[in-house]
Amino acid sequence: MAEQAESVRVTFSDGTFVELPKGAAVKDALAQWKKTKNAWVAARLNGKLLDLRAPIEEEGILEPLAAETPEGLEILRHSTSHIMAQAVQELFPGTKIAIGPATESGFYYDFDSSQSFSPEDLEKIEAKMAEIIAAALPFERQEMPREKAIELFRERGEIYKVQLLEELTEPIVSVYRQGTFVDLCRGPHIPDTSYVKAYKLLSLAGAYWRGDERNPMLQRIYGTVFPDKKGLKKYLDFLAEAQRRDHRRLGRELDLFSFSDEVGAGMVIYHPKGAILRHILETFEKKEHLRRGYQIVMGPTLLKTDLWKRSGHFDNYRENMYFTEIEGQSYGIKPMNCLSHMLIYKSRVRSYRDLPIRYFELGTVHRHEKSGVLHGLLRVRQFTQDDAHILCTPEQLHSEIQGIVDFVIEVMGLFGFSYEMEISTRPEKSIGTDEDWERATRALMAALEDKGIPYHICEGEGAFYGPKIDVKLRDALERKWQCATIQCDFTLPERFDLTYVGPDGQRHRPVMLHRVILGAIERFLGVLIEHYAGAFPTWLAPVQAVIVTVTDKQLPFARTVYERLKEAGVRVEIDERSEKLSFKIREAQLQKVPYMLVIGDSEVEAQAVRPRKRDGQQLELMRPEAVIDLLQKECLEGSGGRIGLGAV
Repeated sequence: MAEQAESVRVTFSDGTFVELPKGAAVKDALAQWKKTKNAWVAARLNGKLLDLRAPIEEEGILEPLAAETPEGLEILRHSTSHIMAQAVQELFPGTKIAIGPATESGFYYDFDSSQSFSPEDLEKIEAKMAEIIAAALPFERQEMPREKAIELFRERGEIYKVQLLEELTEPIVSVYRQGTFVDLCRGPHIPDTSYVKAYKLLSLAGAYWRGDERNPMLQRIYGTVFPDKKGLKKYLDFLAEAQRRDHRRLGRELDLFSFSDEVGAGMVIYHPKGAILRHILETFEKKEHLRRGYQIVMGPTLLKTDLWKRSGHFDNYRENMYFTEIEGQSYGIKPMNCLSHMLIYKSRVRSYRDLPIRYFELGTVHRHEKSGVLHGLLRVRQFTQDDAHILCTPEQLHSEIQGIVDFVIEVMGLFGFSYEMEISTRPEKSIGTDEDWERATRALMAALEDKGIPYHICEGEGAFYGPKIDVKLRDALERKWQCATIQCDFTLPERFDLTYVGPDGQRHRPVMLHRVILGAIERFLGVLIEHYAGAFPTWLAPVQAVIVTVTDKQLPFARTVYERLKEAGVRVEIDERSEKLSFKIREAQLQKVPYMLVIGDSEVEAQAVRPRKRDGQQLELMRPEAVIDLLQKECLEGSGGRIGLGAV
């Protein structure tokens, strides 16, 4: 009598279960639970992600994944990158594939091809993808010894896959096939290509293999995919709005800043309007820090390399630094401001009665960013940080961290940003004892928990000298930006032998908090431009009002109004061009100036102006003094009472 096949029981989320022969496919189990065609893209068995075609080898809890879930969407995007790669290789024979992951907003794949891809090629690739999708090619997983996989990809000329395989230590690896396409991949993937319903190829870029400029330059194709056309349309509309707000385009159009190849990549040149915008922010920052008991300090740009070695930057941050030599002595160009601040602290004996000491510096630093990651104001090589270092006793640490958190929340609310917080823990490359790292991490957690602020942990993403709280801002488009950070450091005070005399007359070690509120001024300006789409509130606007005349006859009075407003501290301009009024108003609106002050014959007769807002709203006739009062009120309300006319 034949033996009965071994069976396994799988249980679903609603508590129901089915019995199946061991080795039955995941999709067979789901078919007995729910019969919705194409409802699931993959599944999780006992927490492990599986293809729907995967065999069930053990009993457990089976959770199907829809494309709408975060994990399901990632699988859909990763699978679509494979489809795109297949289309590219079919259209451009001889193209080698590198890597093609899913991303937060879509996917990309890097290619090594003798063909230089063009935007027109994206349309051809999309059409070929449609053919592959229509063919409903199954994604087939195959596991094999690593050596066999190396042989397979070497035969196919896939040198990048061979390199990846040679660096793996696993004896068994998996590859996926759909049609003629083969890729090294852990999976899982969608059952077949027909599951892709709404996709779009977005752009082309260059990318060095593994991000190393010493490696070959590859061609990267970006794309996105959603479970349905509605989701795709919403995302494409979002991209169009993001493009409209792009700070690089607005920087040119509003004449705020520029970059020049003659100067060098990653170096910002501020034009007058951009410089005044930055000046307003910096003036605001200085007032806010002084109000909170900070002392303004300044340190040099060059410090001896020996000092960077003592701090640990030379061993742990050297690849991001620039070095030079003066009279045989090596110097490092500062990437951070903390060393000078510690030397100021150490310049004399400190008592516990002096603490906490809060040093603040708008310090310009330089970091060696690779050219491939430079991006307008958001990623530059020279930037200014609103940097501060607080030295306090261990007993003061909790309240000082909370004070910084309050500072961040207040300022971000002023600009209209929502936020979320993360705590980043010890990275692999770090200095200091386990005990100090534990103390510092606990202090950050306790400060947030006592304020009832939720956070999540980012393992291994702290600074090399201490854990940190990172504040992620959400802008008007709900995008996340990293700006403010609070780092807790027990290590550098030890390395620089910083002490204070306690109540017992003995020397004790202070704790140091590194923190920024806005972060890099350049980066914050970029975020701010996109958040406001260049239409800054009146208190921040580089130009608050433009005087426009109907004809040249009104220019004498217009110049009188200009002088009166300027004397009151209004950032005002006068358009003296012999152009039509409608043209002048349109120009001012394009420059996103908050107010246009129109002057015609009737306004001259009334010795007044007719204000018009940039959104087209027209106000009643006002005398210059009333305009000044209006702008003063808007500035004070917008800045929370901090910045009025003439304050900068």
